Amino acid sequence: MSREKVDRAIASIKPISEEWVAKGYERLDALTKPRRSLGYLEEMAARYVAITEEERPVVGKKRVCVFVGDHKVVEEGVSAYPQEVTGLMVRNFIGGGAAINVLSRRAGADVRIIDVGMIEDLGEIEGLTERNVKRGADNIAIGPAMTLDEAMDALAVGIEMAEGAATDGVTVIGTGDMGIGNTTPASALLVAYLDVSTKDAVGPGTGLDDAGVAKKVVIVEKAIEVNADNCSDATATLAALGGLEIAGIAGLCLGAAAKRMAVIVDGVISTAAALAAIRICPAAKGYMYFAHMSTEPGHKKFFEQEGVRPVMDMGMRLGEGTGSAIAMQILENAIALYNEMATFADVGITPGA
Repeated sequence: MSREKVDRAIASIKPISEEWVAKGYERLDALTKPRRSLGYLEEMAARYVAITEEERPVVGKKRVCVFVGDHKVVEEGVSAYPQEVTGLMVRNFIGGGAAINVLSRRAGADVRIIDVGMIEDLGEIEGLTERNVKRGADNIAIGPAMTLDEAMDALAVGIEMAEGAATDGVTVIGTGDMGIGNTTPASALLVAYLDVSTKDAVGPGTGLDDAGVAKKVVIVEKAIEVNADNCSDATATLAALGGLEIAGIAGLCLGAAAKRMAVIVDGVISTAAALAAIRICPAAKGYMYFAHMSTEPGHKKFFEQEGVRPVMDMGMRLGEGTGSAIAMQILENAIALYNEMATFADVGITPGA
């Protein structure tokens, strides 16, 4: 069932039309401003026109989906925080007291918290979407994070969340993550999918010192070596080196592209997931905006090699979807400029005259 759901979503994804991008720029170039003077805001708007295939698109409902999963690789000492913090932070999300709650309220976005791979069973709690595939991803330093079937199940959860959002009238969906230790699998995925060394991909995560980072480099190298035979294609690599919440986010990216929704990708964890989605289905890339450049070194390598740019570079490294919530407001500003500015013809000006 899950594999069929994933295959259907992938088959539904069409590359964004360059003709529609050109239509977006045609209006942008007619607005009362020097041509392309609004910089990346114009690119954001033109691509949104192509994503929606509407000449005067609007930003409808907005939603941030925070996928939660644990990682048994924390047994290797790769995190400055204990595993229990995952559950504590989920309770904070549900209570509305986390950074993602504050920023989503400012953006006018609702927040969905999805347990796709927590070790702790929180039971039935209002505000938590329970889609647990497995009680924590296995230790990637000694073997694969999950089986291929488990990865398919987690991808299907993300697709389900995208489909539900589309039914609810969401037009812009943001990614978020929570899972102590998840910068380790994210770094491993960046190494596997990009032309980047382990030392250039691994950073301090939630606050490791230099010795901690050096140890983390060794663990990521070990994970890649141990799982070399398991990384036969993009999906198998995700299963071997990733995590359940990372696979869930990858599924959200695929599902949103299938529904022609704009996807705002948060920091390095979400980017590793988005990169998995891109490797699985390259056409999905055009539907993604990358919210910000994390301070994690591998994130910069991603932007350099994939030829995309972040909406912001503010030294953020929290996760949760915080960058997504801020970038949603910037995208909404871009679409407001596109729709609401007067054209030269409207005000009787001939450009260059």
